[in-house]
Amino acid sequence: MVVPYTHEPFTDFTVKENKQAIEEAIQYVKGQLGKDYPLIIGGERIATEDKITSYNPANHSEIIGTVSKANQDLAEQAMEKAQEAFKTWSRWTPEARANVLFRAAAISRRRKHEFSAWMVYEIGKPWKEADADSAEAIDFLEFYARQMLEYKDGAEINSRPIEHNAFTYLPLGVGVTVSPWNLPFAIMAGTTVGPMVAGNTILLKPASLTPVITYKFMEVLEEAGMPKGVVNFIPGSGSDIGDYLVEHPKTRFINFTGSKEVGTSIYEKAAKIQPGQNFLKKTAIEMGGKDTIIVDREGNLDIATDAIVQSAFGFSGQKCSACSRVVAHADVYEELIERVKAKTEELTIDAPQHASTYMGPVCEESAFDKILEYIEIGKSEATLVTGGTGDKSEGYFVKPTIFKDADPNARIMQEEIFGPVVAFSKANDIDELIDIANNTDYGLTGAIISDNRDHLEKARHEFHVGNLYFNRGCTAAIVGYQPFGGFKMSGTDTKAGGPGYILHFMEPKTVCDQF
Repeated sequence: MVVPYTHEPFTDFTVKENKQAIEEAIQYVKGQLGKDYPLIIGGERIATEDKITSYNPANHSEIIGTVSKANQDLAEQAMEKAQEAFKTWSRWTPEARANVLFRAAAISRRRKHEFSAWMVYEIGKPWKEADADSAEAIDFLEFYARQMLEYKDGAEINSRPIEHNAFTYLPLGVGVTVSPWNLPFAIMAGTTVGPMVAGNTILLKPASLTPVITYKFMEVLEEAGMPKGVVNFIPGSGSDIGDYLVEHPKTRFINFTGSKEVGTSIYEKAAKIQPGQNFLKKTAIEMGGKDTIIVDREGNLDIATDAIVQSAFGFSGQKCSACSRVVAHADVYEELIERVKAKTEELTIDAPQHASTYMGPVCEESAFDKILEYIEIGKSEATLVTGGTGDKSEGYFVKPTIFKDADPNARIMQEEIFGPVVAFSKANDIDELIDIANNTDYGLTGAIISDNRDHLEKARHEFHVGNLYFNRGCTAAIVGYQPFGGFKMSGTDTKAGGPGYILHFMEPKTVCDQF
C-alpha cells in the first residue's frame, strides 16, 4: 500500500538544527569541489579528453568540477545502449519501475541538504531557493511513481456481449531529456523520471552550467536500483549532440526546458521525418515566460508588495515564472512602486553560502552582460526607480532593478530578460489591466492581487496563462498542487507535476478479443 502523496516540506532554517545541517552540507560539498566526472553510458563510466568546466557564479575563479563531454559517436553509443535497455525495462511491471522512484526519493530525502549545497555552489542558489529545488525534485519522484500506478491497468472502456475490449498504455522507446540550469535538480529529475517510470529509456543531456548536480542524481538512480542503460548521462553541446539526437531516426520523444529560440528549433527539427523513421516524434517543450502581476485598485498592497518582490527577485529573477512585469491600477500605482522600492532596497545581495543572503549572483558572464544591456535599454524606455548596476569582479552580481512608466510594448515589457529586472505600467480599469497582461507572446504564469471577486473571476477566464494565481506571487508552483505549464510561446503546456503528464510519453493501445 502506497501512502497518499503530499509534497516534501520546506526546511525552516530558523531552527538551529536545520541551520547547522545545511552549513555542514555546504562544508562537505566545498571539500568535494574540483573533481572530475565521466559520462555514464549503459552503466559504464567513460572519460573523455574534452571537458565541460563548471564554475561557481558567485566566485568565478572557483571550479565546481570538470565533466566529460560527449560527441556524436558517444551519443550514438548511448542510443544503442538505451535501445537495448528498453527491451527489458519496458517489460518491468509498473510497480517495479515505480519502486525505483520511491527508493530514489528516499535517498534524495536523506541527501537533501547535500543537493541543496551543490546548488549553492554550482548555480548560486541561496538556501531557501536551493531547498525548494531539492524538495521539488523529491516531489517529482514521489508524484510520478504514483501516477504510473494509476495508469498501470489502462482505462475502462466498453465491451459488447460478444467481446472483451482492453485499453492500455505502452512506453514509446528511447527519448531525449534536455534539462535547464535554473532548476538543476527539480526540472532535471522530473523531466527524466516522468518518461522513465512510464517504461522509456532516456538520453539525459544536462545544462552545461550544472552537470555535476546531474551526475550526483545519476548516483541516486543507480543506488535506487535503476538498471544499466535506462538513463544515460551524456553532457555535450546542443549544436553537436543536441541536434544530432533530436533528429535521430530512433528518438521517439524530446523533453526540453529552456529558451524559446532553442525550443522552437527543437519543435521544428522533431517534426521532420528522417530516413528510416516510421513514427511521429513527440515533444514536451517549456520555453519560458514574460510574467505579469496585476495589482487592482481593490488589491491589498502589503500582499502585492511581498508577491512582487519575491516573484521578481527570488533566485535573481532566473525563473521562467518570474515576475518581470507589473500592471497596476492608476489609483495605487505610485504608492505600490514606493512600497516595492523600499522592500527591494532592504534585500541582502551576497554569496549564497551565507544564511542572510536573499539574492545571489546570476548564472554566468554572458547572462550578466545580457541583463546589463537590457537595463540600458530600460533606461531609454522607462524611468529607473532603483538598482540598474552590476559587479562581475568576483561573481556575477546584478542589483535588483525596478523601472516605472514603461510602455506595454516596450522591449523590457515584451522580451524575456531572465534576471532581476521588473518594469511597471499603469492602467485605469480591470479590462485594461488584463489587456496589458495578455499583451505578450508568452502565456506561462500570472497573478492578480484584488479583493474584488468579480475582477478575480474575470481574470480567471480572460487572463490567458497556464498558471494563474489569486492574491499571491506568480512563482513557486508545487508538484501535484499547481501543475505547471503555459500557453502560447511558453510551450506545449504538458503540465509538469500534474495529472496526465506521463501520458505524453506513452501510446494507448486497444485490444479487442471477440468470442
